[in-house]
Amino acid sequence: MSEVRPGLEGVVAGETAICSVRPEGELIYRGYNVHDLAEQAGFEEVAYLVLFGKLPTGAEIKAFDDGLRSNRTLPPGVIESLDRLPSDAVPMDALRTAVSTLALYDPEAGDNSHDANLRKAARLLARMATAVAAQHRLSQGLEVVAPDPELNHAANFLHMLRGRRPDEFEARVLEVTLVLYLEHEFNASTFTARVIASTLSDLYGAVVGAIAALKGPLHGGANEKAMDVILEIGEPARAEAWVEESLRQKRRVMGFGHRIYKTADSRVEVARKWGGLLGKQLDDTRLSDICTTVEEVMRREKNLCPNVDFYTAPIYHMMKIPVSLNTPIFAMSRVVGWSAHVIEQIDNNRLFRPNSRYVGATGLEFEPLDRRG
Repeated sequence: MSEVRPGLEGVVAGETAICSVRPEGELIYRGYNVHDLAEQAGFEEVAYLVLFGKLPTGAEIKAFDDGLRSNRTLPPGVIESLDRLPSDAVPMDALRTAVSTLALYDPEAGDNSHDANLRKAARLLARMATAVAAQHRLSQGLEVVAPDPELNHAANFLHMLRGRRPDEFEARVLEVTLVLYLEHEFNASTFTARVIASTLSDLYGAVVGAIAALKGPLHGGANEKAMDVILEIGEPARAEAWVEESLRQKRRVMGFGHRIYKTADSRVEVARKWGGLLGKQLDDTRLSDICTTVEEVMRREKNLCPNVDFYTAPIYHMMKIPVSLNTPIFAMSRVVGWSAHVIEQIDNNRLFRPNSRYVGATGLEFEPLDRRG
């Protein structure tokens, strides 16, 4: 019998040229360190890199960006379906519904050729951000804000969410977080997308499954739970005692620990820096100070490092973005990685079909219903 690895921990389930997550903390997209990409490149440029496998030329990024901007508007039927959802619908559930509905309006939905999947990936990237913003405004009884073709992806999302153009620095901070969230190898949602794609289902179906996986509090939903921790602490002066008491009670401190990272999540350094800069610009470093104190105590007491969720969550809160949108924002970035993996899977496909070890009963004799009482 083969060894059983619960959660597939340590199992190499496939090969990829898209991303490398290294135990010592380094994260690489297509050979480039995520630090360099987050600090020096725009989100659209990094999305192009992950989808097409190389950094774009000036002409290539212009064509790609122009395509994104021209495809942001949702089909009227998608807006109508979002408007009919309950006002208290969970945003991740609404996003899952929106992506499923978008497939019905894409004439290439069933075309699994490489080029068609790249075109669909770009359209989906452009429209998911619009769907997140539109659903939120509809749930608040507000009118949907049309995309602004003069703004880049990050700035346009904030514009559609709020109904006004964002501060340039604030938009840049959001863009950095989107780059950090864009891709992360065979995580639960990406693996889900690849399993679905391996059946030769379509890209939209794979992304719908990925969204469902990302929603869970042990995956993408962890950033919402991390913000709950920070808000419960409330003030930097309470942070150390709060963590120590939580550890005494054996409560899990969300935002710490990772299946892959054992010493550090390299994305944290970048998110910590930009969160601190945003706090200084707003003249309110309270949340950043809470995070750094909690990180110090967790390293001292449990030798656990924070993951990127612990530092992106307060960034969104400082931007006055509702906590319930943290995971949808994660998704509207990670759709790039999901799409790249779907394309890579289909281009060199092998159906995922692992074995299992049966531990149930055997040899039972069937008794007809009329003799079972």
